[in-house]
Amino acid sequence: MTAAGGIPVIVLLGATATGKTAVGIEVARRLDGEIISADSRAFFAGLDVVTAKPTVAERAGIPHHLIDAVPTDASYDAMAFRRDVERLVPEIVGRGRVPLLVGGETLYLGAILRGIFDGPSKDEAFRASLADATSASLHRRLRDVDPDAARSIHPNDRLRVVRALEVYEATGRPMSAWQAEAIPLPYDLVVFGLRRDRDDHRRAIAARVAAMVEAGLVDEVERLVARGLAPDAQAYRTIGIPEAVAHLEGRSARAEMEEAIVAQTWSLARRQSAWFRRDRDVTWLDATGRTVGQLATTIVARWEERTT
Repeated sequence: MTAAGGIPVIVLLGATATGKTAVGIEVARRLDGEIISADSRAFFAGLDVVTAKPTVAERAGIPHHLIDAVPTDASYDAMAFRRDVERLVPEIVGRGRVPLLVGGETLYLGAILRGIFDGPSKDEAFRASLADATSASLHRRLRDVDPDAARSIHPNDRLRVVRALEVYEATGRPMSAWQAEAIPLPYDLVVFGLRRDRDDHRRAIAARVAAMVEAGLVDEVERLVARGLAPDAQAYRTIGIPEAVAHLEGRSARAEMEEAIVAQTWSLARRQSAWFRRDRDVTWLDATGRTVGQLATTIVARWEERTT
């Protein structure tokens, strides 16, 4: 995962709602760092409440990169993210500051930690041929041609399932085989992970969702839809948006909407945790019962031991 002699970079990862945002900001403040977001939905402009994006006040004094970097109706992928990280890290180091990569999006972090291959371009005709197929049938098809990819991609993650099928169709080789040959970036990655006790984590997710709803999640989604955010947009698939739309259309009560968002978020957290467990070069910190300051102190101390 690391490359001796490479540019030193802190990576702070973990499942959603483990406290990465606050801890990352505090570490950046103490180390004179700059944060590169690895949250696949914070990239999109306008998705503030629904992504629990750090506020302008929370970001004060700490440069953040790749937040609000993509128009709401556009798309962004792991290869674009890797290219942005390759551009940003040397720039940050050139300013004499410490780069911190903070987030929980496994696909994008995988492009940095495990490497990524520059696959074939989109095949619109092939994608159109799959338009009427159900997500379940596409996932079954993927299991037949690329079982390793099927195990790592959720059956409802249609975008990634289609991409894996597209790679196989274009190259005649499973995407997982290409990824196994990918090369991580030549950085000295110092990787920390946050995790919580199961019950504490579930409570943290429920509390965060309740706070998001109270902060205006439904109103934000209503504005996004009014401005043209459509179900086929990448940003639309953000947890909280389909559930809020169902509520706005009268198909669920507010309490049911909130319960659905909590359930989807917990499911995401479990998938993220399973993915992160495959990486052995992570220094895991238990965030249960610990303050942001305590966690930041541990990270800074270990970073200084590593780099001095």
